[in-house]
Amino acid sequence: MQLTHYNSKFNQRKSPIALVCENVTNAANVGSLFRTADAFGIEKLIFCGSPIPLGRKMTKTSRSTEKYVDFEWCETAEVVLNKLKTLGYQIIALEIASNSKSLSQMEFSTIKPLVLLIGDENFGVSEGCLELSDHVVHIDMFGQNSSMNVVQAAGIVLYEITKQLMR
Repeated sequence: MQLTHYNSKFNQRKSPIALVCENVTNAANVGSLFRTADAFGIEKLIFCGSPIPLGRKMTKTSRSTEKYVDFEWCETAEVVLNKLKTLGYQIIALEIASNSKSLSQMEFSTIKPLVLLIGDENFGVSEGCLELSDHVVHIDMFGQNSSMNVVQAAGIVLYEITKQLMR
């Protein structure tokens, strides 16, 4: 018998992870980020830069998760990252860069809380935010394209982080 969210017994828990989204503006992506944050028990979803597109398209893809996922908006990602650093968070940027490390080779801290920083759908994480990051990770790609949708990529990295946190 196929299970639904009504008859499945998943253990709810919060992971010590904040998902910081720098200039993610597509309403469908924002809605999907709410669902992804809920699925992985993220402690907080923080949008920076462009205002959050709260509307019909966003709520359609969020499936009402925006009602119970803790989220906020801040004008600049750098301010948020500096604040989280002072609170002891380790900043992990998801970006293909000259200093990025493959996700498959990354060991995430199980002691410090983490920030996963994702960037603009077209331009990625800004240079200023990359400089504030403790680590930059990328997902190995095997096809012609060098990137994937920001939500899909965030989901892959969050899966790996939460898998390591459960060890």
